[in-house]
Amino acid sequence: MNDPAQTALLIIVIVLTILLVVLGVQVFFILRELRKTLDKANKVLDDTGTITESVSKPISSLSSVAMGLKAGAKLARILNAGGDKKHKKNE
Repeated sequence: MNDPAQTALLIIVIVLTILLVVLGVQVFFILRELRKTLDKANKVLDDTGTITESVSKPISSLSSVAMGLKAGAKLARILNAGGDKKHKKNE
């Protein structure tokens, strides 16, 4: 029963079991850290979306104001051109 092959096999099985348990614990810690990292990355992306939205609203408003000024300038040119025609007819 105390064959050297059986003893060596028993020692190998015990060592491999210990190594697998240690590896399992390490994988557990790695996965837990990965989850924390992904949660942080998700929060950063959410914050980036909020910041982008808060920046785009004023830019959109400025664009609307610029388009309004452009339309107002065009209207002023049209009215000015009509006024010039009437003014030339009166002369």
